[in-house]
Amino acid sequence: MTESSVRPRYRLPAFAQHVGIEVLEADKQRVLGRLQLGPQHSNGTDRVHGGAIMSLADTLGAIGTVLNLPRGSATTTIESKTNFLAAGRGPELIGEALPLHIGRNTMVWQTTIRDGEARRVAVVTQTQLVLTLEPKGDTGDARQRGQ
Repeated sequence: MTESSVRPRYRLPAFAQHVGIEVLEADKQRVLGRLQLGPQHSNGTDRVHGGAIMSLADTLGAIGTVLNLPRGSATTTIESKTNFLAAGRGPELIGEALPLHIGRNTMVWQTTIRDGEARRVAVVTQTQLVLTLEPKGDTGDARQRGQ
């Protein structure tokens, strides 16, 4: 089986697709992505809107978490902190997400966002909660199961 025939273990969320986020590389220890910038990403002053920067970072950190999840689990972001370091500008943003902690209950990822000139625009640290999914067909709560 070639690398190109291996399907990724993640699905790019519809919002990320709508915004224009692309995943360039993804494995359990690093996720690299890009956002091609257009007028729709502007904050109104010819700079990148902070929400676009945060969306790229959140998406990459979540994908890194998904790649590390045990079978039967899901994830959600429970905390995200963004340090904006410079105004985002140029044709694209590149994000690199690296794990700071991969645990059973939480994972912490740090994503560095750079512009097309490789200037550091933002550093985002996010905590992802690991959720254990109920098996299909198990709809009763603990009281109904006599626990």
